[in-house]
Amino acid sequence: MTNRTVPVASVSSRAEGDIVAGLLQSEGIDAWVTADDAGGELGSLQLEGVRVLVAPADEARARQILANSPS
Repeated sequence: MTNRTVPVASVSSRAEGDIVAGLLQSEGIDAWVTADDAGGELGSLQLEGVRVLVAPADEARARQILANSPS
């Protein structure tokens, strides 16, 4: 993960975040999942949700991909 990233999605679980990041990665966009959950050990700490991050240069394309993907 670079020092400069922007959130493009906020979801309720790490598993869902991994799916969103995987979708973006399959389209050639580097994406990272971040959550304050002790590295996935304490899912109950995901009070602020799980965020999917991308580089600023990929933000517009990532948002377009997510907007066009089935829910």
